[in-house]
Amino acid sequence: MPPYEALNGRKYRSPTYWDEVGEHKVLVPELVQQMKEKVEVIRRRLIAAQDRQRKYADQNRKAMVFAPGDKVLIRISPWKGLSRFGKKGKPTPKYIGPFEVLKKVRKVAYELALPPQRPQLHNLFRISLLKKYNAYVSHVIEMELVEIKQDLSYVEQPVQILDLKEKALRNKIVPFVRSFWKNK
Repeated sequence: MPPYEALNGRKYRSPTYWDEVGEHKVLVPELVQQMKEKVEVIRRRLIAAQDRQRKYADQNRKAMVFAPGDKVLIRISPWKGLSRFGKKGKPTPKYIGPFEVLKKVRKVAYELALPPQRPQLHNLFRISLLKKYNAYVSHVIEMELVEIKQDLSYVEQPVQILDLKEKALRNKIVPFVRSFWKNK
């Protein structure tokens, strides 16, 4: 017994056989031709809808191609709750890096030179997780030399007073000084 007949209690009637069950007369060829034309119209409309959706989706995409030696950032926002990159708490960084592109593996995958401190990470990344790194002067952090004593301590020196306020309590006045410190 066919599954359709077992579920519905009657034999299946295809669109070409609308007569009683058991009669297998092909309907008029014009009706079959009309059904084929309707199927073709539906196919054309589906293709048009897919093209329209593709056009809207492609407006937000941009073609990215990286050459070996380029610097890229890796997006880590999908992994917010994880501390794989040693950065926890708020605000969570959206990108980490920069890392150097070693080679293009596939059409949308690149191999990156990751630091040896992260052996658990695979070095292949999809292009959607990468962002081109533009070096800015503000990204360069200048380190000041701090004189460290024998007991591993250093001296902090005030450079400038930024703000001065006084708070009045019941019995006394407490001065608040906000200053800029060197070596802090």
